[in-house]
Amino acid sequence: MDYTKPLRYHYKPKRGWMNDPNGLVYFKGYYHVFYQHAPHYPVPWQEPMHWGHARTKDFLNWEELPVALTPGASYDTGGCWSGTAIVKDGKLYLFYAAITAVSAVAVAVSEDGVHFEKCAENPVIPTFPPEGGPDFRDPAVCCIDGAYYCIVASGNPQTKTARLLLYRSENLFSWEFRSVLAEWKDAKYAECPSIVPLPDGKCLLATSVCNLDETHFFQIMLGSLENGVFRPELSDRFDKGPDQYAGQLFKGADGTPLLITWIPGWKYAGFKEGTDVGCLSVPRKITVCDGRICGQPAKEIAHLFKTSDSRIETTEHGFTVERKERPSLVHKGVVRDLLILRDEYIMEIFVNGGETVYSLMLC
Repeated sequence: MDYTKPLRYHYKPKRGWMNDPNGLVYFKGYYHVFYQHAPHYPVPWQEPMHWGHARTKDFLNWEELPVALTPGASYDTGGCWSGTAIVKDGKLYLFYAAITAVSAVAVAVSEDGVHFEKCAENPVIPTFPPEGGPDFRDPAVCCIDGAYYCIVASGNPQTKTARLLLYRSENLFSWEFRSVLAEWKDAKYAECPSIVPLPDGKCLLATSVCNLDETHFFQIMLGSLENGVFRPELSDRFDKGPDQYAGQLFKGADGTPLLITWIPGWKYAGFKEGTDVGCLSVPRKITVCDGRICGQPAKEIAHLFKTSDSRIETTEHGFTVERKERPSLVHKGVVRDLLILRDEYIMEIFVNGGETVYSLMLC
C-alpha cells in the first residue's frame, strides 16, 4: 500500500508531522482547522510543536495556510500545544497550552483569521491549582450566558484521578479557578477537552482520558453545567478506533455540533520511515438517537459514503476488516446499516446510524 499517495477526502499538510486537531471554528465564511504540527519533520518531537492551519468552505477543498503559532516566547519555548478557538467582537482568539518547564495557558488573536499575534497578557493562566497537577494543558474555551469558561485538562497524582478544571472570566484574559468540572478514577490525566453549548441550555463535553495503565479512551457526554460541575445525562464512547485519538467538538455554521478527530494516533509515529501517515477525519455530526450519542457523516461529505466495500467481510456475528500489519477489526453485533468512506489507506465506518464509528488504517 502506498502511504505517500495523496488522500482525496481527508486533510493532511503537504509536509511535516501532524496530530491533534485544535481550534476548530467557523470564522468569516470559512471553517478554520488548526492542528499540532512539526512543519520540518515527518515524525514528532524533533522540534517543539507548532499550530498548523488550514481552512475550507465545504470540508472537500482545503487551503493550507501559514503556521498560526510558532513557539519562541518565554512562556512557550517548549511548544504551543493543543487548545481551542473562540470568536469575540469579530476577532478570532486561539487558546493553547504554553509549554516550558511548567504548563500554562496562553492566547493569540487575529482579525483576519490568518495572521496571529500572541497577547501581551500571556500567560493568562500561569500554572495549575492544588486540585490539578503537572499534566495541565489543552484549554477549551466557550461562552455561556455571557460569561466565558475555560476547561483545562489535568490530573491529580494524589487522588489518582483525571480531571477537567473549570475557570471563569469576563474578558478572556483574567481567569478565576472555580471547580473540578469532572473527574475519572484510576487515571493519570485527561487530555484535549472540548465543549459545545446547546440551545436548550445543555452542553456536549468531550475528552480523552489516560488510565493508570497508559491506555486511553475517548468519551462524549451530554449534560448540564450546574454550580461548576458537569452533570452527565448520557455518555458514550461511540468512536471505537482502533486508530482514533483526540477528537474535538465544535459548532458548524448552522450551529450543528460537529466532531473532527486525529487518525491514526500515536502508535503510528514512525510507522513508515520518512512518512507521516496521519490525517484528520471527515467531520461527524453529533446527534442523540434513541437515548444514545451517535456520530454521523456531516452533510457536506455525506455523499461520499457507500454502503459496502470489498475490504469489509460480513460474518454471522457482524463484520471484519482484514489488515496485514495490525490486528483485524472485528465488529460483533447486529448490523442494520453501514456507511463507509474509503480513502486510499484510511477507512471510516459508521454502523447503525452512527451508534458505533470506526476510524482505521488499512494496513
